[in-house]
Amino acid sequence: MAKKNVIIIGAAGRDFHNFNTYFRDNSEYNVVAFTAAQIPDIDGRKYPAELAGSLYPEGIPIYVEADLVKLIKEHCVDDCVFSYSDVPYQKVMNVSAIVNAAGSNFKLLGPGDTMIKSHKPTIAVVATRTGCGKSQTSRKVIEELMDKGLKVIAIRHPMPYGDLVAQKVQRFATIEDLKKHNCTVEEMEEYEPHVIRGNIIYSGVDYEAIVRAAEEDPDGCDVILWDGGNNDFSFYKPDLTITVADPHRPGAEMNYYPGEVNLRMADVVVINKMDSASPEGIQTVRENIALANPNAIVIDAASPISVDHPELIRGKRVLIVEDGPTLTHGEMKIGAGTIAARKFGAIEAIDARPYLVGKLKETYEIYPNIGNILPAMGYSDQQLTDLETTINNSDCDTVIIGTPIDLNRIIKIKKPTTRVYYDLEEIGYPKLSQVINQFVKKHHLNKEMA
Repeated sequence: MAKKNVIIIGAAGRDFHNFNTYFRDNSEYNVVAFTAAQIPDIDGRKYPAELAGSLYPEGIPIYVEADLVKLIKEHCVDDCVFSYSDVPYQKVMNVSAIVNAAGSNFKLLGPGDTMIKSHKPTIAVVATRTGCGKSQTSRKVIEELMDKGLKVIAIRHPMPYGDLVAQKVQRFATIEDLKKHNCTVEEMEEYEPHVIRGNIIYSGVDYEAIVRAAEEDPDGCDVILWDGGNNDFSFYKPDLTITVADPHRPGAEMNYYPGEVNLRMADVVVINKMDSASPEGIQTVRENIALANPNAIVIDAASPISVDHPELIRGKRVLIVEDGPTLTHGEMKIGAGTIAARKFGAIEAIDARPYLVGKLKETYEIYPNIGNILPAMGYSDQQLTDLETTINNSDCDTVIIGTPIDLNRIIKIKKPTTRVYYDLEEIGYPKLSQVINQFVKKHHLNKEMA
């Protein structure tokens, strides 16, 4: 039989994983190209031969998604596999129509063909959208497990924006490891909160190799914690799935891919941010959970915020800097920095747009609905320079840093700054501790009883 020619439509993450798990050693297919979207400057590269396997001695080129139709026709492509996350259903089907009209099949790979089984008990923390609060939920789960004397290794959804061969398997145990691996701001935002708490986190490109390394980590491993990215479903077959939903974007849990997959697969759904969401939004999320997954345990939660210098907010004109992906493809209108500005009495949140320079201008052109907040874009040195210049040019009294990392560590901000902190806090019952107790008992992990 002739091989089927395939294009994998992605964004430097799920696309590489789908290739590794389903196509890499599959002689029935010939992957002719990846296409790239969402993340700046990830096209024009190759998925390297060192990672692509014996069937691809030249590696696989990566093109912009705008070239999709041309590529389908040039390579007589049979199948196009959609492989990125946090997109509305309308967008998914728009791409499907483009692919079908060009003569190819449009496909989605599911958990059965892409989830890897760990040798350790595994918990997946995923979400219905980018920016729901996975990170603080993951931290809460890890704390519960560590309090029981268990060694937890977190594995983060990929963000391979640099040297893919060097990023095959990455281990982060200290702040210095972030520098060693040349992490972007987006990577540091996910890894740093783990390592400063003494927790080891892995990431990279080849998730079979990653989980095997994590299972044999020199510091020990009792449980694997999958810390999801965007609203993608887990790369590992979980023994417990915790899905975080956001009532600030009610209805998104039923209208974005693959967030609804996570909602339907959840053992536990955490409705987060209830302290700042509207009652109507909370009720919509409750109703959708009951409709899609009536057997799920529902945990009510808040993400209360604190700041290190509230006096720098009260009565001040502030520039709010928030997590980049949450504002861009996550489409959030407010984040932790905005809530802090309101809570601690800022008199004005200034508009960042008049001060934008360089690639930040391009970000607002691609995502015009960001509004007056500044996304902490840092996928490249140029973006970091542009971020620093934009902040320092801004006419404000204070910069509110709503990202999970201290931007002062990586750029030079010449204005007073205050950082926002937030953790998950359950409201009433049930609580995550009860869920974790059952998980520990089921897998005979309770070292306190040993």
